[in-house]
Amino acid sequence: MIVVTGANGQLGSGVVDRLLARVPAERIAVSVRDPERAKGLSERGVRVRRGDFGDPASLADAFEGAEQILLVSAASTGDTALRQHRTAIAAARESGARRILYTSHMGANPASPFAPMPDHAETEAALRASGVPYTSLRNGFYAATTVMLLGAALKTGELSAPEDGPVSWTAHADLAEAAALALVEEDRFDGVTPPLTGAEALDLAEVAALASSITGRTIKRVTVTDEEYRAGLVSHGVPTEQADLLVGLFQASREGEFAEVSPVLGEVVGRAPTSLREVLEAALAR
Repeated sequence: MIVVTGANGQLGSGVVDRLLARVPAERIAVSVRDPERAKGLSERGVRVRRGDFGDPASLADAFEGAEQILLVSAASTGDTALRQHRTAIAAARESGARRILYTSHMGANPASPFAPMPDHAETEAALRASGVPYTSLRNGFYAATTVMLLGAALKTGELSAPEDGPVSWTAHADLAEAAALALVEEDRFDGVTPPLTGAEALDLAEVAALASSITGRTIKRVTVTDEEYRAGLVSHGVPTEQADLLVGLFQASREGEFAEVSPVLGEVVGRAPTSLREVLEAALAR
């Protein structure tokens, strides 16, 4: 049985959808914090159980009978994320699963200024130490992030942010398909994968130009200092910790941590990866 965690989220739900197109529903189970939200999957024949990375007992039940487990990384950072990931890895090992997959990041790096990246690096180390065969999916940076970054700019006409660098923006849908294929075609990946990225790396000036082309409105890229950006976020009610995390994103991108473009994702899914233009067209049309 294949168990997918976080199946109520965008990536996890996409993985399950693509698995259902390839394997019988009775071979798929999900571990979710809120089973009520996964009723649709239950109706499609998927086993749904409550599982919380902060509750080892719940994971023992959710992972029961698993042959492979896909651990979708927690929506947290620092000690909280590492504690949750280590709990999930231990529960996966104790379940007897023969393989663990984990949604890591192309920028996984213990020295990165972007907080989630050291967490991914530490989690990969925990996977290596677990003694269970594993695959760490080094996912490209989610293209959906550009929609968040463009939020105010669509009204003001100015995309104001610190100096940045090119990022190989990657669609959730493509990464979900790659994860499903990695589960079904077990010999495809072993250990840490190459970066699974989109086909081009774009900086925010190019993102602004794309958004201008799509919307027909001029969106200008305006560069501010890290300090100005942080202060602006905090003044609008963003918690300091979250503001620091976002500043770290720009610091890491201008150091080139997310700039690599790899052909591997396209090879896995058998087509050109979804472009950032396609992602933005779909998002901005809503």
